[in-house]
Amino acid sequence: MCSTRFVLGLHGSCVNAWASEDFLFPKRRGLYETMPMALLALEDGRVFRGESFGAHATAVGEICFNTSMTGYQEILTDPSYRGQIITMTYPEIGNYGVNELDVESSAPHVRGLVVEALSPVTSNWRSQTTLDEYLRRHGIPGIQGVDTRALTKHLRQRGAMRACLTALPMSDEEAIAEARAAAYAGVDFVNEVTPREVLPWDLSGQQSREWTLPSERLELFDACGNAFRDLPPITHTVAAMDFGMKRNILRLLRQQGFEVTIVPATMRAEDVLALGTDGIFLSNGPGDPQTLTYAHETVRDLVGKKPLFGICLGHQLLALALGAKTYKMKFGHRGANQPVKDLRTGKVTITSQNHGYAVDANSLPADVEVTHMNLNDDTIAGIRHRRHPASSVQYHPEASPGPHDAGYFFADFAKEVAAVKSGV
Repeated sequence: MCSTRFVLGLHGSCVNAWASEDFLFPKRRGLYETMPMALLALEDGRVFRGESFGAHATAVGEICFNTSMTGYQEILTDPSYRGQIITMTYPEIGNYGVNELDVESSAPHVRGLVVEALSPVTSNWRSQTTLDEYLRRHGIPGIQGVDTRALTKHLRQRGAMRACLTALPMSDEEAIAEARAAAYAGVDFVNEVTPREVLPWDLSGQQSREWTLPSERLELFDACGNAFRDLPPITHTVAAMDFGMKRNILRLLRQQGFEVTIVPATMRAEDVLALGTDGIFLSNGPGDPQTLTYAHETVRDLVGKKPLFGICLGHQLLALALGAKTYKMKFGHRGANQPVKDLRTGKVTITSQNHGYAVDANSLPADVEVTHMNLNDDTIAGIRHRRHPASSVQYHPEASPGPHDAGYFFADFAKEVAAVKSGV
C-alpha cells in the first residue's frame, strides 16, 4: 500500500503529515462494507436503503428534514425534535465530531438520524467523540448512504409523515406497517421533556459564560483551553416555562442579566406568579401546540400580569391563549437560513427555525398585532399584544445552530422588563 503526503492548515500555519491511503480513503479498505444494512420506510410505502450507524435498533416517528449545513449535535439534542427522525440535507455529517459544550440538553431527543454520508474522519480540536459513538451510546439508530435530496423532495411534495428506521432484520412490508402504526399526532411530547420541579439555572455562572475564540484580552479559560467572556451582574429575574427548552436560551437570558428559574410546563399560573419574578419566558418545545390545553390556560392567565416573551412553541401557545388558532404545516421550517421581515421597521434578518406548526393569520383577535413575517411563505413569524407587554417569535433568536441576526430579542426583553419595573 503506497502512502500519500498531505498538508493540514492550522490557525494560519501549516504542518506536514504523512498518511496512508487507509486513512485518507477508508472506503477503499472496505470500512463501509462491514457495516450492517439499514432500512428507512415511509408510511406512504416509499423505501430507502443504506448502511447502519449508531445503535443497532429500530425507531419510529415523524420524519422531517433540516437544511442546516452545521450544528448537527445541537439539532440532535434540541428537545423540540422529540418523536422525530431527522434528515440532514447537507451531504456530509459528522466531520467535526461531538463535544460536551455544544449540546442543547443532557441527551439527544431525536428518534433517528438520516444522512447521505457519515464522515469517517473526525477533525476538530474540541471533538471528544464521534457521531457514530454518540448515537450508539444513547441507543439511537442512524442510516447513511441515503439519497437525502430525493428524500427531501419527496417530503416537500407529500408532506411530513411517519417513518420507520431500522437496522434489524425486517421486510419492507413490516417496516412500512411499523411506520403507519407509529403514534405522533395528538401525543403530548412536552410532558416527556419538561422538568418535574422548579429548578434554578446556573447559580455558579459556569454554564452561561459566552464561549469565544482565545484572546490575550480574555481572563477566563477552562482546563481544555476554552475561552469565555465574563457575565454581567444580575439585574432582573425571570421564570422560564420549560416546554422543551434549549440551553442556549438559558445562557442568553443570563447573559442579559437575568437570574433564571426553570419551571415545569404543567405549573399553574398562580404558582408561576408566586415565584415573584420580574418576567416570564415561554420556551420552545415539541409536538402539536393544540394538544397542550393546560398550557393554553396557564399562559392566558399570565398575560398582563408580567412582561412575557415566547419562542417557537411558546409563540404558538401565546397565540392560542389569546384566542387564535394554529395549523400543521405541510413540511415545516427546519434550518438556519429562513428570512424574516420585521413589519414595523422593514428590516430583514436571516433566522434559525424549527417548527411544523404555524399560527393562522385569519384567526388573530383585533388586540394582537403581527410584527414579523416569514418571507419564504408569508407565515406569521412574530406577534405582540397591543395593550400588554406580551410578544413572541416563531423562530429561534438564540440560534444554536444558526445566524445570530435575531439575538437582540433577549436584550429587548430585558429592556421591557426594566421599563415595567420602573413604571415607564
